[in-house]
Amino acid sequence: MVKNKRETEIEICSCSEIHDDLVDEVGKNMIPEETSIALAEFFKVLGDPTRIKILYALSVNEMCVCDISNLLDMNQSAVSHQLRVLRTARLVKYRKEGKVVYYSLDDEHVENVFGQGLDHIGH
Repeated sequence: MVKNKRETEIEICSCSEIHDDLVDEVGKNMIPEETSIALAEFFKVLGDPTRIKILYALSVNEMCVCDISNLLDMNQSAVSHQLRVLRTARLVKYRKEGKVVYYSLDDEHVENVFGQGLDHIGH
């Protein structure tokens, strides 16, 4: 048995039998390489605590850069940079109202993934 960082035991298979039927079934339905790369990039964007805080704030309400900067005690250029990364990854969108630009989560998929992540680490 091998222990991970949480000191929980991980069972390792000690057999050498390949279950060809299972391997074939999963292999036929394996996601394409491009999809796995895109999904890895998606999760990489979520791998930054500042971006997580921004996403959480935007899951509560749409906000402008000034508000997010004040909330997170960061300068506006740093927040704008993080929002640009999130926008490029299609996790946030924006709308203009006069001179004010409001950011929000891009769609309910982002809200669901974020909410499920919170639920997972909370149980």
